[in-house]
Amino acid sequence: MKSLPTLFFATAAFFALCGMIWGIQMSATHDHSLSPAHGHLNLIGFVVMSVFGTYYALTAHAARTRLAAIHYLLVTLTVIVLVPGIVMAMTGTTETLAQIGSMLAVVSMALFVFMVLRHGVGPDRAATGGAVPQAQPAE
Repeated sequence: MKSLPTLFFATAAFFALCGMIWGIQMSATHDHSLSPAHGHLNLIGFVVMSVFGTYYALTAHAARTRLAAIHYLLVTLTVIVLVPGIVMAMTGTTETLAQIGSMLAVVSMALFVFMVLRHGVGPDRAATGGAVPQAQPAE
């Protein structure tokens, strides 16, 4: 299995690629009516997931927890639910998915706040007697 930071970054890159393709499609058709959904795909799907991946890469002891894996799944689910939900809300279908996705986004950010407060940022100095552990080679 790939490391959690790798999963965050790979998923973020995939969402960025989707956002770029969608942006090209909007430009080619001159129809930017769904740009708020496109923006959320790029912001949460790429930027936020990349920030979370960076945190877990810097704070490996936090990345090894079950809660961190749940965090990854929650943020991925947020993008998968929120972006189509915004499209549906903007086209007048329903706002339900957008509302659910928004709540998932808030919960995922609250979980991130919890992880930072619980684990700090950087190497676990308590586990190494105060010394900074050496960096591990990438997988």
